[in-house]
Amino acid sequence: MRQIFIDTETTGLSPEHGDRVVEIGCVEFVNRRLTGRTLHHYLNPQRANSADALKVHGISDEFLADKPLFAAVADELLEFIGGAEIVAHNAAFDVAFIDAELARAERTRLSAVVGKVTDTLALARELYPGKSNSLDALCRRLEVDNTNRTLHGALLDANLLAEVYIRMTRGQDSLVMETAAAHAGGHEAGPAADLSVLDLAVIEPTAEERAAHEAWLADLDKASGGRTVWRTCMA
Repeated sequence: MRQIFIDTETTGLSPEHGDRVVEIGCVEFVNRRLTGRTLHHYLNPQRANSADALKVHGISDEFLADKPLFAAVADELLEFIGGAEIVAHNAAFDVAFIDAELARAERTRLSAVVGKVTDTLALARELYPGKSNSLDALCRRLEVDNTNRTLHGALLDANLLAEVYIRMTRGQDSLVMETAAAHAGGHEAGPAADLSVLDLAVIEPTAEERAAHEAWLADLDKASGGRTVWRTCMA
């Protein structure tokens, strides 16, 4: 499963009224792991930042003056995100701005090239109803280090969002390898090992370890909305 965590910074709040993207950051995950591939660009919006936007991201008009136009990086962006699941916080905001930029560049809409779009804000509201679910609030709640986030930044926020998403979902792919996958390439399976002859040591946890494990289960149950199955499986 390929996912792209994406964030944008903009000149304002309304692409319908001509606000533009000034920064875009993308981080690639495959099978819930960082691949090390990123895409990051500052962009010349061909208009001034609003005062409120400048307070949020701190990217000055002077800094952006010699940066490329969105049209110059549009194909690179589409190739990077093509076929992937896009994950964004308040995804409607980022998608609207990117679609507006793609339209100006005479390129296809985001929905035509990606597999799906996942909104982590909607996910967070399901998990934590009635609570603040900004990216900063989620970092604090899920103990994600965001001490470097004095201002918003697209690539920084995309990385933080990826960590927040992993902690919110806390899923894990099966550790049991399918026989067909295990023996891909035509190799025959050897005889099954007789594990009954092994005398396995059982190390009992200390009281402190038990307490720490119970605390972790309680945290997991809270984060998953009561869907923890550990105690049921171990009963």
